[in-house]
Amino acid sequence: MKWPEHGGQPEMMKKLLKAEELEVLDFSANLNPLGPPQWLQRELEAQWKKLLYYPDPNYSFSTSALAWMERIRDKEILLTNGGAEAIFLATKYFEGKRAGIVHPAFSEYDRACRHYHLQVTDILTSHEEDFRLPMNQLLESLPDLDVLFLCRPNNPTGVVISKAEIKMLLEQGLHHQTFLVIDEAFVDFVPHEALTPLLKEYPNLILLRSLTKMYTIPGLRLGYMMASEAVINEIKDFQIPWSVNGLASAIAPLLLKDKNFVAKTVSWLEEETRKLRAFIESNDFYLSNSSVNFYLLQDKRNPEKTETLFTFLFQHGILARHTHNFKGLEGSHLRLAVRSEEENDKLIAILKKWREQK
Repeated sequence: MKWPEHGGQPEMMKKLLKAEELEVLDFSANLNPLGPPQWLQRELEAQWKKLLYYPDPNYSFSTSALAWMERIRDKEILLTNGGAEAIFLATKYFEGKRAGIVHPAFSEYDRACRHYHLQVTDILTSHEEDFRLPMNQLLESLPDLDVLFLCRPNNPTGVVISKAEIKMLLEQGLHHQTFLVIDEAFVDFVPHEALTPLLKEYPNLILLRSLTKMYTIPGLRLGYMMASEAVINEIKDFQIPWSVNGLASAIAPLLLKDKNFVAKTVSWLEEETRKLRAFIESNDFYLSNSSVNFYLLQDKRNPEKTETLFTFLFQHGILARHTHNFKGLEGSHLRLAVRSEEENDKLIAILKKWREQK
């Protein structure tokens, strides 16, 4: 089967599995089920006239507002067309050089490196080590790399690399002239863990953000990059003009300003994850040490039957995310989103059925 590259494609999966009439709950997309914020539709309607004019090519108002909220200078931030453009722009900065990617990880890092002809070294974390960073291997690899790509919190595991480990890599990176590109697309779900303050200490740090996940706006395409002024200036020169539309630019500062929405989401996530973890672990399933709104799942009793479990869930109305295109996993686990209480309860009921028949 030719598996889709990303989650959130239930119609494609129904066609692939020849079940187009089946109603399924989409657990494959790791978006916030509480979002978007209630005020967003009203604000988009109020801002619709932005579509009648070319945006400010520098996105000056939005950039200043975001920089103020992040407590950095305007010249250290770049608005992007979603997290994907941020990834490709950061990779372009190292075109033709040497990169390391810690896996399993979002597939677009590898795709961007191939597009810009980087020589890639794959560094694998493992289920047996609960997907912790292989620090000794990384520290040994840094002298041979121009850039190291990390996903924090990691997609698909949900594991958060400690700030101490990041600082150790940055310190060694300074010595070896190695950059760290860290994708923080899901950091809003663990707000106390943001790395923004480290930008003042480490000119070899590039942070990527996406507003897609927390605010459930994948169709609006909105993200940003933070780095030193010198790095942002160079990357800005090869960003496509007007890559961010005027409506998205106008909305960006309003999203980050809504701290109550983020706090409500984090509170909801803690409660739902606690309940899910209690059931899953007490029924002999593996659940990754996730701090965000998704996790890896595997049947400990039947780890070789992950694809059978995928089909079983699908037949019972749950679409999980396969992991066939995650290096280091190759289909050995399923990734599932933390959904609403009602939807999570349905998942638990179906996993009970799976366990009863096994």
